Parts: sequence; structure tokens; C-alpha cells
Amino acid sequence: MTQLVLLSGWGCDARIWQPLAEHWPDGVSVSAPDWPGYGGRAPLAPPDCLDALAEAMARELPTDAVWVGWSLGGLLAGALLARLPAPRALILLGMGARFCDPEGVSRAELTAFRRAFARDPEATLAHFQRWQLGGEPSPRDAHRRLRTLLNGGPPADPATLAAGLEWLETLDLASALAGAGCPVIRISGANDPLQAPAAIARADHRLEQAGHCPMLSRPAALAEALATLAAAPHRAPAAPTAEACP
Repeated sequence: MTQLVLLSGWGCDARIWQPLAEHWPDGVSVSAPDWPGYGGRAPLAPPDCLDALAEAMARELPTDAVWVGWSLGGLLAGALLARLPAPRALILLGMGARFCDPEGVSRAELTAFRRAFARDPEATLAHFQRWQLGGEPSPRDAHRRLRTLLNGGPPADPATLAAGLEWLETLDLASALAGAGCPVIRISGANDPLQAPAAIARADHRLEQAGHCPMLSRPAALAEALATLAAAPHRAPAAPTAEACP
């Protein structure tokens, strides 16, 4: 049995993974815990302490599982490798060793985004949710799907969101990932608007006709890729592989 732990990104709770539910193959067990401050879960105090985050998530990040971190969730999962026993493997979806990149989202852009969030958190979050969908085959359909998934649930804690933006700007996992005690596998959507083209090219697996949110646009392809890579993480491709277009 392959066990996956799915970790969501900035501004989205665990409901973001629901479109994959009907596509998992036999032999895959999936959990999707919320980070503190999301999905009605109590936030950390203070919300930006990685040691406290590790303590809060320890029971939900077992060593016999493959952790799948999407976007900020991947950055945080990578940071927790230095604070928790290593999993069977870490899969980074739409994320590399760092978020900011001059050819993707620059540090100046993220700094401006943080200022906008401080002025109007709700409007800035709504803007980001549209922005991250720009690489999907139909951004409008993906946005409609995202709103359907997230509407009606408890909102994310504003202080937790602010801490997440700080982590996106400052965390650099180059050393941590190089010395990780497990395989680290990167998956990118071929049209991800938040990643630099070079980062997409370096991914171990690329999902064609997908952007930053393939769980909304290509859930079947994403579930298949995750299950395949997690089943034999030590045999992940040495050179990037691209999924054939449907």
C-alpha cells in the first residue's frame, strides 16, 4: 500500500485535493491534513514558527508515507525535513528549492503583494487565486471549480496567511533538499505561471496542458503521476519526463 500525505498551498485548505478522489488507483491510501490556521484548524501562536509547525504536524506526517507538498505546502514540507524524521519521499508540486525567481515571481513582486495583502487581505487573496490559474487550459473553468470547492468553509486565518507570504519570500531549501534523507521529486505543470521556465524544465515530471493547479484542470493525470512516482520513488527518472498530451 502506497501512503500519500497531501499538503495544500497558500490560501487553500485541504479541499483543494478533492478532485483527485475519484482517480486514485487501487493500492493508494491518501490523507490531506490541513495546516494550522486553515480549514478551521487553530492557528499557531506565533504563526511563523517552523519548530511549532513541526510539532503541530508531526503525527500527520509519518515516515512510512510519501509527502506531497503543493506550492507553499512543498516549501514547508521541505523545511520540516530538518525538524521531523524523513518520509519515504518528498514530492514537490509546483515548487522548487525557493519560490522567488527573477524569471518567475520576483522578490519585488512578492514584496508588493505582501503590502497589498496588509491593506486588503480578502481582495488580495481573491486576486492570487485568479492569478495562479493563468496557466490552466481554461482559467475561467478552473476558477469556477476552485470557488465551488472552497466556498462555504471556514476562511484561513489572516495572520497565518501573512506568515505564509513571508515564508514564500524568505525560505530557501537548496541546502536542505541537497542533504535530504529521502528522494525529492519535482512535478511541474508545463504552463505554470508562478515558476520560471528553467525551473519547469528541471522538473522530474511535467504535466502537459496544466499550470500551477493541475488538481483543478487535470486531476486524473495528476493522480496517476503521483501514484506512479510514489510507488517507486527511488526509481524516479534521472532526466525530466514529459507526459504525453491527451
